[in-house]
Amino acid sequence: MKPLLWISSLATVVVAGLVIAGLPVEAHHASAPFYDDTKSVEAIGVVIRFRFQNPHSFVFIEGENEDGETVEWEVEMGPAVMMSRRGWTPETIKAGDPIRAVGQPSRAPGTFGICCAQLTNPDGSRIALVRSETDGVPLSLVTFDPATDEESTQ
Repeated sequence: MKPLLWISSLATVVVAGLVIAGLPVEAHHASAPFYDDTKSVEAIGVVIRFRFQNPHSFVFIEGENEDGETVEWEVEMGPAVMMSRRGWTPETIKAGDPIRAVGQPSRAPGTFGICCAQLTNPDGSRIALVRSETDGVPLSLVTFDPATDEESTQ
């Protein structure tokens, strides 16, 4: 093989590898364009449904807005794979559970989205989580601490 052809082929493979390796980094987005990190909103109500999924989990809450109207709040959370490492399961939150979410409100006018929320029971007490044995920790009841468990809510 000619040296120039070999070098150009190698360069093509290297560039293609770098482009492919960089795609996952570029595919993720920041929350700032969608949620206002200078404000905070609180939603207290009842869980309608909990979607434990990747790339983002969601909990939907029926509660009141600032005008006292009943609305459906959509709370964006972290990926199920990361949440499961912190003790979350698809059964952690169930339809009908009372819940409180405090986080960044959606920037879209007329919507009721929340991101980066701290989730608690309505009285402020922690939500109980069950840790799996996959991380070497014996199966036991643990709690979600919004102050230290940041990954669980993003």
